[in-house]
Amino acid sequence: MEEGGKHGVMVVTPLQHPQNPIEHLQARFKELENGFKAWVSRQPIPIEAAVVGGTAAIQGAAIGGLMGTLTSDISSTFPSPSLDAPGLNPQAMASLKQAQAFSGGPLIQARNFAVMTGVNAGISCVLKRIRGVEDLQSSVVAAFGSGATFSLVSGMGGPNQAGNAIVSGLFFALVQGGIFKFSQKFSQPPADDTFYTRTRSMLSSLGLQKYEKNFKKGLLTDSTLPLLTDSALRDVKIPPGPRLLILDHIQRDDEFSKVKRRM
Repeated sequence: MEEGGKHGVMVVTPLQHPQNPIEHLQARFKELENGFKAWVSRQPIPIEAAVVGGTAAIQGAAIGGLMGTLTSDISSTFPSPSLDAPGLNPQAMASLKQAQAFSGGPLIQARNFAVMTGVNAGISCVLKRIRGVEDLQSSVVAAFGSGATFSLVSGMGGPNQAGNAIVSGLFFALVQGGIFKFSQKFSQPPADDTFYTRTRSMLSSLGLQKYEKNFKKGLLTDSTLPLLTDSALRDVKIPPGPRLLILDHIQRDDEFSKVKRRM
């Protein structure tokens, strides 16, 4: 509110409503997340796999620690296995170790979940960079590696660790493959989305998923990706920063480069 000097005229200025602090934090976090994903996608494969796997391992450790805290009372009911315990055959010993692997304390569960999620994410990241897609084969291979590593780290299954690692890997792969097929069956994209498969994958790797609608409005399908220019992206109202990331990604992609050389 302000008052005029000579005429005593009172001028009322409208109150400025501050931005919701929660929305501001969410927007800031999303911006940082997208920037981090874009940075990671530009790194060599080993660095990207290490960062992605490490981040997933930290998240898995947090989940495992929480579950271990909730199930700590259950784990205390399992007796400690002893090799000289009378009447305890190898099969019983293996079953006991399996139960303990899935019902240990917070530290054990944090370790187990960190291994499962970290290895799975790391392998998936490498395969996606090499193959350019995230499909059933990549999911199954990542799950096998996750299950085998989990078996070795947790000591689940008794003395035959190599055999049990293979069995655990196959079990994880079977479960993950079933989940992938189930989710794929019930989340089929519209027919026109088949023209934007690589576009969607590229935008996802750069953390720019929200600009998929811009590509569709401009009919910039997968077949036009090698032909993209700054002006074409500007025409579909994509800001300068994302335009630079998209063009840099296309320039570094070997397959797109081959297409350009043939033209």
